[in-house]
Amino acid sequence: MRIGELSARTGASRRSLRYYEQQGLLVSTRSPSGQRYYDDDHVQRVALIQIFLAAGMSSRTIAQLVPCMTQPNMDRARQALTAMDQERTRLSYTIDSLTAARQALDHLIDVNRTFLENIADDSASDRPNQHSGFPPVRYSNLCSSRSKAFPG
Repeated sequence: MRIGELSARTGASRRSLRYYEQQGLLVSTRSPSGQRYYDDDHVQRVALIQIFLAAGMSSRTIAQLVPCMTQPNMDRARQALTAMDQERTRLSYTIDSLTAARQALDHLIDVNRTFLENIADDSASDRPNQHSGFPPVRYSNLCSSRSKAFPG
């Protein structure tokens, strides 16, 4: 298949595909006139490249893995394994950090919802500062570094 079809099948732009080749992530065959040709294995390779790039891997790191995938030998396998272990550790740290950020955001959402419910209850009530059994939440403290809403 030519570059346009690979682009259509993978969602990667032609420019991206050329960049992948330039970086050594993708290897095409060439026609006598210089046109690039790809096979079905390239569709899977591009998908893998896109997954790795989306996960924050650099094209240089991905390039360290390519020789092991295309022409495996003992030395390449060892080098690739080192790179894979490093990236796995980096991804695990990133996932843990994102999970912690989501938990902190969930807590802030809960605090904000409680605040909004309390304000609505105050508006509907004849008695100000009565909060349907919830302790008062100071909205101004939601983003304070010492707030319970954002520990640590």
